[in-house]
Amino acid sequence: MAKVNRQTVSYLSRRFEEVGLNPNKRHGQNFLIDLNLLNLLAKSAQLDSNDVVLEIGTGMGSLTGLFAEQAAQVITVEIDEYLYQMASEELEVFDNIQMLKQDALKNKNQFAPEVIAAIKHHMQVEDGRVFKLAANLPYNVATPIISNLLRSEIVPKTMTVTIQKELADRLVAAPGSKDYGALSIWVQSICDVEIVRIMSPKVFWPRPKVDSAIIHIEHFPERREQFEDLDFFYAFVRAMFFHRRKFMRSVAVSAFKDQLTKTDVDQVLSELGHGADARTEQLDVKQMQLLCNAFRQKLVKVTGERNPKLANQS
Repeated sequence: MAKVNRQTVSYLSRRFEEVGLNPNKRHGQNFLIDLNLLNLLAKSAQLDSNDVVLEIGTGMGSLTGLFAEQAAQVITVEIDEYLYQMASEELEVFDNIQMLKQDALKNKNQFAPEVIAAIKHHMQVEDGRVFKLAANLPYNVATPIISNLLRSEIVPKTMTVTIQKELADRLVAAPGSKDYGALSIWVQSICDVEIVRIMSPKVFWPRPKVDSAIIHIEHFPERREQFEDLDFFYAFVRAMFFHRRKFMRSVAVSAFKDQLTKTDVDQVLSELGHGADARTEQLDVKQMQLLCNAFRQKLVKVTGERNPKLANQS
């Protein structure tokens, strides 16, 4: 079976020295050097021979090789041309890895079409293939990667990634906590989220300034099907947390400015039993869904549109 070099500090520093480079902070290059944690990440992804794996941030290819040993196909994306070249040399022994040298994102709200096209292609090769995300995600793109994949044309069954602990705390946060917000509700509304392991900076090279975490996210299509308009819900949740220090009524009035009157907003909130002192962060996922549905129905009634949009929806 093909193998890649062990990703240790001595190996990485030697390889970077050979080509006269240093890790690129702008691209969030922090390499996971604890071999046990590399294996834990790969194990937590629960890969098998039917899986098509997307990896964002190839790095030196150590994780890529672990994934390729277990999955049907790995699509790995690297934006740094020097890392892309070095990883290509490491991974040439595999015949089930497609490397893409580009940004995984077209913009902050969309994946690059080339990445989506590659996933679709490999999913169609055989029946029964399952799409999964597994990666040591660059910190600077972790939030848009996770959030946008759940809105993309093809949604992964699972996402198993390393991210900042601060972001992991937001993903699993409960109502009323300081970390609870739009991202918490968006992900939890259609997924289960679990923190697998908290990691200190010392298990990376170079060392980041913050703790990290391995998280495992499982998507449930049946939850997704409960929404009349999932894009509306996504936009609604973001709008309702835009001014999280304000009372819910003020936030809703602002979110539906030029679409609903203050009287309309008061009627929706009153019907759901939300008083003048209610705040958005107090609502759990189910309550947010009910609130969203109520406002959407009010928009349908007021505008006459069957599929209304928030003014700020994107």
